[in-house]
Amino acid sequence: MPRPFIIMLYIVLLGHAYGYPQNGLPKPKNGNTYVIAHRGAHNGIPENSLAAYQKAIDLECDFVEIDIRTTKDGEFVSVHNATIDAYVMEHKGKVKDYTLSQLRAMDIGIKVGEKWRDTKIPTFEEILALCQDKIGIYLDLKEPDPKALIPIIKKYHMQEAIVWYLPASAHSELMAIKTNCPECLIMPDPGTKKNINKVLKGYSPKYMASDMDHISKSFVKKLHSKGVTVFVDDDEDDPKKWQKEWQKLMKLGVDGIQTDQPEALIKFLSSQENR
Repeated sequence: MPRPFIIMLYIVLLGHAYGYPQNGLPKPKNGNTYVIAHRGAHNGIPENSLAAYQKAIDLECDFVEIDIRTTKDGEFVSVHNATIDAYVMEHKGKVKDYTLSQLRAMDIGIKVGEKWRDTKIPTFEEILALCQDKIGIYLDLKEPDPKALIPIIKKYHMQEAIVWYLPASAHSELMAIKTNCPECLIMPDPGTKKNINKVLKGYSPKYMASDMDHISKSFVKKLHSKGVTVFVDDDEDDPKKWQKEWQKLMKLGVDGIQTDQPEALIKFLSSQENR
């Protein structure tokens, strides 16, 4: 057997032995479950801000979830809601009705606390620059044409560091990503389990998203049998029930949990590993 082949076989087997996934993502930083910080680690910090994303990096989360919208002048920013009403004091209206310079003049921090005065809505490119080589991105595409985001992602060489969340019904957007960036990682949400085969056939994704309303043991098992990684949103607001929900998700075998409580989830995962 040629020596180069033996070396390559050894590397592949070693990778499997140490748990490196075949899908290209690095191994989770906290046990066997990816931690996805929803809108960043935003407890006491303005959500979807660079500060919230930096906090997630400092906590050693695996991903930050970002929500991308388009401004009136065609720029890209991270804002969860369609309007800015909940985030600023003196303005109301839709994100898409303001230019980037108008949005950047707004303060999204003062409503959270004086410490965060003058916090600005971040641009997509600022987020990539912050996260590059530090943390993955779970991209919730709210409005933009994905073809416009792909060149920016390629500029930062982050095609394989970003998972694109979209409902499986967003056919044109999913196909635009696959066509214009074959190496990019789409993550459709099939909704109910009965839609899984259709989604697999239509898009051949290596990732799928779900939520507490649709996830089940058979849902996860079916996707794992096809080599698909499963990320799920938690939805429990009561601190007394967080761990119970996370235990349920781990028993179902999910690969990643998106949460508003990343620090608590990391501590929980650490306690499970120590057992």
